Order: sequence, then structure tokens, then C-alpha cells
Amino acid sequence: MTVALEALAAHALDAFDCPLPDWLAAYLRRQGDDLPGSRKHSPGEIELISAAFLFAHELHKGQKRKSGEPYIAHPIAVASMLRELWADGATIAAGFLHDVVEDTGVTAEEIEQRFGSEVRLLVEGVTKLSKFNFSSKTAQQAENFRRMFVAMAKDIRVIVVKLADRLHNMRTLEFLKPERQKQIAAETMAFFAPLASRLGMWKIKWELEDLSFKYLEPEAYTTMAQLVNQQRREREEQIQAFRDLIEAQLHKIGLQNFEVSGRPKHLYSIYVKMQRQQKSFDQIYDLYAVRVITETTDDCYRVLAVIHQAFHLIPGRFKDYISVPKPNGYQSIHTTVYGPFNSPIEVQIRTKEMHRVAELGIAAHWRYKEGETSPKFNPDQDRFMWLRQLVEWQNHLHDDREYLDTIHADLFESFQSDVYVFTPKGDVHCLPKGSCPVDFAYRIHTEVGNHCAGAIINQKMVPLNTVLHNGDIVEILTQKNAHPSLDWINFCKTSAAQNRIRQWFKRLHREENIALGRQALEKHLGKNGLENLLKSERMQKVAERLNFTQVDDLLASLGQGEITVNLIINKLQENIQQHTPAPSQFTSTKAPSHPNSGLLIANLQGLKHRIAKCCSPLPGDPILGVVTRFDQSISIHHQDCHNLHKIPPERCIPLTWDQSLLKDRPAIYPVDFRLKVIDRVGVFNDILARLKEANINVRNANVTTHPGSLALIYLCVDIRDRAQLMSVVSQIRNMKDVVELRCPQEMRE
Repeated sequence: MTVALEALAAHALDAFDCPLPDWLAAYLRRQGDDLPGSRKHSPGEIELISAAFLFAHELHKGQKRKSGEPYIAHPIAVASMLRELWADGATIAAGFLHDVVEDTGVTAEEIEQRFGSEVRLLVEGVTKLSKFNFSSKTAQQAENFRRMFVAMAKDIRVIVVKLADRLHNMRTLEFLKPERQKQIAAETMAFFAPLASRLGMWKIKWELEDLSFKYLEPEAYTTMAQLVNQQRREREEQIQAFRDLIEAQLHKIGLQNFEVSGRPKHLYSIYVKMQRQQKSFDQIYDLYAVRVITETTDDCYRVLAVIHQAFHLIPGRFKDYISVPKPNGYQSIHTTVYGPFNSPIEVQIRTKEMHRVAELGIAAHWRYKEGETSPKFNPDQDRFMWLRQLVEWQNHLHDDREYLDTIHADLFESFQSDVYVFTPKGDVHCLPKGSCPVDFAYRIHTEVGNHCAGAIINQKMVPLNTVLHNGDIVEILTQKNAHPSLDWINFCKTSAAQNRIRQWFKRLHREENIALGRQALEKHLGKNGLENLLKSERMQKVAERLNFTQVDDLLASLGQGEITVNLIINKLQENIQQHTPAPSQFTSTKAPSHPNSGLLIANLQGLKHRIAKCCSPLPGDPILGVVTRFDQSISIHHQDCHNLHKIPPERCIPLTWDQSLLKDRPAIYPVDFRLKVIDRVGVFNDILARLKEANINVRNANVTTHPGSLALIYLCVDIRDRAQLMSVVSQIRNMKDVVELRCPQEMRE
């Protein structure tokens, strides 16, 4: 992409809506990049960044933020943060353009035409789906995250732009309404702060947490700030005395190139520690940390030896993240000692390069070769296994709430205490505290977990629910015929293992249902030609017409009882017309004189009738009456009921619902559900909570469990109409622990 220099020169720097930072003004003047605080950009990158700013400025002209300042101030702030993170030209350009697709009439295609496919990918990955209609805020939030994670898997810079965008929005959150403040802060605490932690971007993580804390717990935040300020001078004096002692000791051993600094811990981390340990503020002593930055790794261990000789070590508080780095690449030595005033002080020891990685996270790993303008990022690195898993899980987690809960749990695993365990070959794996060999097996590979038959820890055979500890050497025994057990879910710690186990059981039942569906079609159509029919384009069109992607999905639904053979045959024959209404000897205009008149069915006045339990049609469904042999009453069936093919035509009566009564007398109708679920503590409560959220009354419930097998849940609930039924069925069926759901009323039209 090229931009005419005349177009840039035509803009007077004082003609913009808001003041420009020095670096941007220098870029627009074409003065090159000699400003500190970032990597140096090439002339081509400067041209790209300048053009992106001018384009964004023109599109956002006249728009205001809630604070009243020009909207362009936000993209400028985001781009400036990205520059401080040593971002390349394409990433900073995306920082300027990240809102234009969402807030203006510009399309992603136009972005690509002007700025290239690289910038388009970054902008699209950050853009929210606000212009689309969603059934709920949860659905919109889930889809936004799905899109973002897919884009991240293609280019990790997407999340760096998003984090800069979110951080500036959090800094200006005071101008929004309180309700909106809490919503954004809750989302930030649940997803974006953990994401920053996963990427090792600690400065951004800490600020996001403290800002979220400020709006989610304003009273606690204010109290914490006041308590810290009250003791600030005393703590700073202690830290300074400790720094002086360390510097003197390091000079004694001849160490010259080092830096010692004090760092107060951020408010939210202190608050969490108080809550977790059930301590008051006065009982939390390590409110400050001292950081020693050296030139080499050898110097780090020299500093460690000096500190342990000069001060008393607190047992259990030493961690060597240099030898065994954290999954996000973080390296440092952590130790806690008693300081000069006999109070605990945490000391962090690292090299300059390690410190750069700790501050910038993934951005510190962007390396450029001569002539390259884009960072060379390898998404297949082990540190990004969690990202690949999240993207893969999206194909299996269809329920929006379950999806958000899963990514929240997985991201927060990075906040838990780490356990480092080894394979027999010496490869190290980091797992959350409390993990077991099954977690370890699934961390290695899905198939290793699915065929896990036993575990050996430190050359000793152990049960699969054994808790792993630091330094354990773990060997997983596999067998071809071994498979997951339902009990594993109750003692697995990682969401990755839990989801893999659930998926295995769902696939197992899917294969069984496909086989049952084939048998049902074979019974009605015969074996001859059935296989060719199932592979035909005609059957694929039938599947798509019934809202299935593949024929196997159609067969699984048939085997599960969600649809009927008659429905499939009718679609195959393209005979989808409703029965033509015909005169009936049962038609009457007499006033109703029986209790069943409340069923709102026309043409049955004065006649005894009932809803058939085999299909239980709901108001609005296509229905057909059948004259019973026993008492000549009318049994009302869904037109696609699987029992109708056994009934002679002369016993069938065309019926319709009385539309006027349906309109004037809304009612509720009992619907029976039968569920097969993975038996875990709380699964029944989760299902009831989902029904309560949908404002569904439960008439009756029964749960049957058997050790080592799926639990059966029978529910009778009140349903208003078919639309509500289909919505509830979809929500419950997509829950992660629900393997199968059946109800006689569920038909596909």
C-alpha cells in the first residue's frame, strides 16, 4: 500500500480534533523514528501507520465518546499503548482502525484494499458483532469470543490489540452508567485479565484487575487503598533499608551491573490474599516486593546465594522459574525472607531480558530479521496449547453459557498454583495444583487420555485419582480397549480433561444412535438400496431441510427419537402438504359440555377427546384425530406421529386448533423430558437452574443413578408453546453434561 506524501503534508498538525502524541506527530511529519520507548519502524511502516491514523480520523470525525472528548482520542491511546509494547506497523495500524468496521460504514473488504490482508485480519479479530441480532447478551458475548479466539489462533497480535483497547476503555469507565460499568468490569475480570496473564503481560493484567476491582467492589477497593496509603511511608522505609543492605552485600562480592528496586503489590492481589487466607490487612506483611535485575543468569544465582546467606529464608516460599519457566514464558527466581524489621519481604531475581519478557509478555518474543516488517510468531509452540484447545472445543460446546464457563475456567487455571511434573523422558508439563494423572494424560494428547489404563508415579503404580506434586515423574499406561470412566470427571482438575471425557461419552452415544437410526429406516424401506440412498444428494437435501448438516446427524436424531421415520419418508417423497380438511360427521356446533373443551381444538364440541401420549402435540402443531375402537373417543396425534402409519385412513379425522381460543386463552401444557447425563455432583441443580432462568415450572422430577454409568433424569415441565419448547430443548441438550435428551413433543417440521 502506498500513500501520497502530498496527502500527508496537506494535514496541518494543529487541524486535528485532539492533541497528537509526539511519536505520531513525528511520523506525520515524515521525520523518521528516533523517539525512545519502542522498536524502530521502517519508512514503510511509518507510512502505513500514518495512513491508518488519517483514515480513522476522517471516519470518526464528529463522533464523541461518553467523556465528551473526540472519539479519535481512543484509537490514538490504543495505538500508543501498542507502540509501547514494541508492536510492528501492522499492529499499530490496526490499533487506529479497530473500531471503524463496527462504528462506521467501512467494510472489512475496504480495509484490506487500503491496508492489506494482515491489517484486515487484526481488525476483524477485534471487531465485535454488535450489528447482528442475537437472542441474548450471552449469545452475543459467546460469539464475540469464538471469533476472537479463532483470529488469535491465526495471529496472536489480535489479542494484544484487544487488550490495549480494553485497558483504555477501563481507564475511562467512569463516564458510563453504573450498571454498564459493572458489566464491563466483570467481563474484564473474568476473561481479559486472565488472558493477559496467559500471555505473560503482567503490567496490563495488574492494571485490568485493579480497575475491575474498583467497579465491582467499590467499598473494598476504597478501604484497601486507604489502608495501603496509611502504611505507605513506613513500608517504603523498610523496603529502602532492605535495598541498601542488598546493594552493600552485592558490592562486597564484586557484582557491578545490577539494579535493585521496590515494587508495591497491586490492591487486588492483596485483597485476594486476605480473602483466601482469611487474614486481616495487618496480618499481610509482604505488601512490597524487591526486584533485583542482573546481566546474566549466573548473576541471578549469585544474588540468590547472597540473599539466603544474609537473611533468614521462609520455608516453602522459594520458586525457581528460571530452571522451570511458567507456561507463558515467565522466568524469575522468587524467594521470601525476613527483612531488617523482621517482616517478610518477597525478592524477585531475574536478568534484563527476563524482566523484558515479564513486562511485555508475548510482545517480547516478537523478533525481526533484516528487511522483515512482521513478527515471526509460531502458534504451535507449547505455551499456546491452551489456545489451540479453546478453538478446538468451540466445535463441541454449542451452548453459549457452557462455552463461556469453560473458557473462564480454563483461563483461570493460570491463576492457580502450578505443579511441575515430568515425563520419563524429562519433558516438563505445568498443571494446576490438585491435578491427577488423568489431567496429565490429556495434557499429553487426547488419545492418551481416552485410552489411559493406569499410571506410574516415581516408579510406583498409583490410582488415577492420585494428586500430583512438584517433581513427580509420571508415566501413563495405555491399552487399546481402555476408555474413560464417568468417575474421572469428579477428580479431574483441568477443564481440558473434563471436556474430553464428556466428548467421548457423547460420541459413544452418537454412534449408537446412528446405528439405531439406520435400523429404523431399514425396517421401513428395506435393505436394498438403503446405503445408496443414504449417500445420495437427495438424502443430503432432506437432512439440510430438517436443519442437519450431515446425513449422520439426521440418523443420530432419528435413533435418539427426536424425529420420526414418517417425517423423513414424507420429505423424501416431497409430500409435505397437510391433510386437506374434509367434512366430518363428528362436526358439531353444540356448546361444549365436557371438561376437555379447554384443549382449544376446533370441530370437537361435545365429543370426548384426549391428547395422545405417544406424541403429545402442542397448540399450533399439525394434528390429526383418530377414532378409538374402545369407546369411540377421539385421540389427538401429531401428524408426524410414528403410530399413525398403523391406523386405517377411515378412522382418521382432520382437525385444527381453534385460533381464536389460542389467541384469547393462552395456557400451559405438560411436557415430559427424559435425560441421560454424566453423573456428577450438582448436574441436576444445573439443569433446574437453566429451567428457572427460562421461567419454566417443573411439575415433577425423578433422578435415577447407578455407579459407573449415566444418570437418568425424568422431568415434567410446563410449556407455553412450541417455540418455548424448542428453545428449552436446545439449551438443555447443549449443556456439557447432557448426553441425551428425549421428549415426545419434539418434532421437526
